[in-house]
This record gives sequence, structure tokens and C-alpha cells, in this order.
Amino acid sequence: MIPPEIQDKLKKMRYGLVGNSSAVQVCRWTRNSLNGDRGCWKEKFYGISSSGCCQMAPCVLSCENQCLHCWRPIEMTLGSELSEVDDPIEILDGIVEERKKLMMGFGGNDKVDKGKFQESLEPSLFTMSLSGEPTIYPRLGEMFKEIRKRGAVSFLVTNGLNPEALMKLRSAGLPTQITISTNAPNEELFLKWHRSTKKEAWKKFNESLDVLSRLDGKVRRAIRMTLAKDGDGGLTNMSEENIPEYVELIKKANPDFVHVKGFMSVGYARDRMGYDKMPWFKEVKDYALKVLSGLGEYELAGEDERCCVVLLAKKGKKLKIDIT
Repeated sequence: MIPPEIQDKLKKMRYGLVGNSSAVQVCRWTRNSLNGDRGCWKEKFYGISSSGCCQMAPCVLSCENQCLHCWRPIEMTLGSELSEVDDPIEILDGIVEERKKLMMGFGGNDKVDKGKFQESLEPSLFTMSLSGEPTIYPRLGEMFKEIRKRGAVSFLVTNGLNPEALMKLRSAGLPTQITISTNAPNEELFLKWHRSTKKEAWKKFNESLDVLSRLDGKVRRAIRMTLAKDGDGGLTNMSEENIPEYVELIKKANPDFVHVKGFMSVGYARDRMGYDKMPWFKEVKDYALKVLSGLGEYELAGEDERCCVVLLAKKGKKLKIDIT
């Protein structure tokens, strides 16, 4: 159970809380879409409407890492185990209801597209990337199956420290897409960047890359790189010398897609990494193209300057996702 004092802080941040450990929040891009502006890169690249994208967490604030670049409130981390495990159907029902409460203010706004508002009340995409590490929740496969039953798609964004949980999904129920965050090219930088509490974290991470490779043809698979430059000093994960190491990790994982993103100094990340660590879009794209040059079978499939992200994809790979 989330302690009451932390619940209060999360509610002030406009989190909707569900059960013992789950949460939902309306992201900036959903709000933009409802107000007539464009959506995020997932809409542009994959065809998923931002108004229907539900950013959620089955175990908010539970994570093994304390990543320097994370904009979530990791200072409130509740450990890496759940003392109570809620039913996945009850979580999803609660997430949808809490999201509706958070969306209600948009319904009375004449400037809001009414069609998009209705779309937002019944999400077409559940993205497990809000806060915490989703694979800590032991009934994740059941949740993905239930999402599919509801005619929606699901994205899992993971730190890759639970390869056993990823392997279990093969039989328990896979999401539409699995993304492994890959923010450090070698063990030394990995330990400094992620500040993991898990033993043999680098080994576990590499095991997850192997699992992702073995899931070829079973699920859409992606690697996400979030790049931060050295700025006024300190750590950077986008040195030229790191490029061959990233290429090696990507080849090991054999993903369908590679998302190369620029670090944003927002939220709680501002206390750890300032604006000087934010790369310009041109710097991100140039770095992505250098990584691409070492991959061979991939191509530049998309870019979104506003979101500071570049998409690399296997040649001929279908980008758009069909909502069933």
C-alpha cells in the first residue's frame, strides 16, 4: 500500500491512484491532442491517437533503479517488491475510471474536440511507462490478455532487470510492444547512470536483451535510448566512443525499432540533470545516424523534432499498429 503522505503528493501531481499500487496520469500530449494540437511521436510513427493513450503504472514508485535522467519522483521509491498484488481486471477497471475523473474538466470546454474527448474515456492504448518498473507486478501477462480482450493495445516499457518476467510473458500473455530502456553502453556507465539496487544489474539487463531477441515474431520489440550530453560537466551517455558499444547492444537485442530520444530536464529530473544536459534535436539525429551506420539492416523511419526523437526501424518493417 502506498503510504498516505506519498498518496497526497501524487494526487497533487494529478495522479489517479488505484488499489494498492497502481496509478494513471493524463500526459501532456493527450491534453494537447484534446485541445486541437498535435499528439506525441507514438501517434506520428505508430498511428496511435494521443487522445486515446492511457499512461499508467501497475506498481507506481516500485523500481530497482534510481536513474539520473528519470523525470518521475524516484525520491519516493517504495522498493522493488509488492507486498499486496491486486487483480489485473480490477486494476484496469480502476485505471479507466480514475482517468475519466481526471478528464472531466475537458468535457465542458468548448474548444475541446468532442470526438477526441469521447475517445479519451475508452483508451485504445495502455502504456505502462508512468512510474516504477512494470515487470515487478507478477500478473502482468494476465493484464495484457485483458487489454487485448477489450480491443486495445498495450506498450510495456521496462528497465530490463527482470529477464525472467519477460520470458514468462511468452506464455502468460505478451503486450503489443516491448521496449527496453538502453541508456548506457557499458557496465561502468550503466552502474553510474542507473544507480541500481539489484545485484548483477548489468548481467540481468543483457539477459533481457537476449530474451528480446528470442521474442522475434512474437511481439513488436524496441530499444529506447535517452541521450544526455555532458553540458557543464559530469556524465554523458552520447560520446562518440560509445557508438560501437550501442551498436553491439542493439544487435544483441535484434529489435524491430530503435527510439533515439533527447533527455528532457523536466519534473524531478531537474534536480539531478539541468538544461545544459539536454541535446538539441540535430545532435540527437546526428548521433542516431551514426548508430544507424553500424547496424546495416535498419533505416531512418521517422523523426519528430518537437519530441526530440528519431525512429530507426528494420527495413520494410510495418510501423502502424492496427487497433482491433
